[in-house]
Amino acid sequence: MNQLAPAPRKVAIESDISDAAYARIVALSKSQAGIVLSPSKVPMVKSRLTRRLRTLGIATFDSYLDFLEGADNPEEMSAFISALTTNVTQFFRENHHFDYMKSTIYPHIKAKLARGEKVRIWSAGCSNGQEPYSIAMTFLDCDPTIGSKDFLILATDIDPLVLATASAGVYGDSLIGGIPDAFLKKAFTVSQKADGLSYCVNDDVKSMVRFRQLNLNETWPMQGAFDLIICRNVMIYFDEPTQSRLLSRFSDKLDQEGWLMIGHSERLPDDTTPLLSSVGVTTYKRAQKH
Repeated sequence: MNQLAPAPRKVAIESDISDAAYARIVALSKSQAGIVLSPSKVPMVKSRLTRRLRTLGIATFDSYLDFLEGADNPEEMSAFISALTTNVTQFFRENHHFDYMKSTIYPHIKAKLARGEKVRIWSAGCSNGQEPYSIAMTFLDCDPTIGSKDFLILATDIDPLVLATASAGVYGDSLIGGIPDAFLKKAFTVSQKADGLSYCVNDDVKSMVRFRQLNLNETWPMQGAFDLIICRNVMIYFDEPTQSRLLSRFSDKLDQEGWLMIGHSERLPDDTTPLLSSVGVTTYKRAQKH
């Protein structure tokens, strides 16, 4: 166990990242999480990692990297990855996906559940939880009893800090944008706090979602197939070979009639188009094998 503890006094933090230190950061982010950092990201990386140095009382980026790499240190590695990712999301983001869930995916799911089959959905890169809760609200709106059936949403993220927020399901005024008024009334309990209103996701919505920490570039423990995988604005952090590997793995985890949804700024690499067929805006189905 690494015994380096935060310093009891303030230290003067190094003002610049050397080329060698940045190269180590680039290599570490790629090996640990598949994140690709370009030279243009230096100011962002410096700003965010300076906070980690200050928290730990470490003066230089090289010393911080020695600390990070020198022993089994999963908590700080998680903090390092968290610092390099941007958890910007909102409820019902890219609303056309939720419209498609209602119009096209729900009839398929309804038929499966009527046959006594299970339905599984995966929100990969779920951030603060707005996406999986939006999915749950969408299908509850289609069928208010769906939570009592064999229906489950798996929500995963690499960052344990955002998963803690997601699991709690409590959001302030600044995070509830995009929620239709009808859903606010049905799916949330509102209370007054000292710093404003607090919106707590109700248990009937929460019970449909299971949150788990997962690095998409490592082994996946899930055994079954998914009817829908939604992975939006995650692949933007990866280079094209990593994107291709991820999409191939997603394809393998889709049910024969399964769907994949990606972010509005993301596109499939050419070598994955035989695996997935476009059926809508950034919406794909697993290609049928003949």
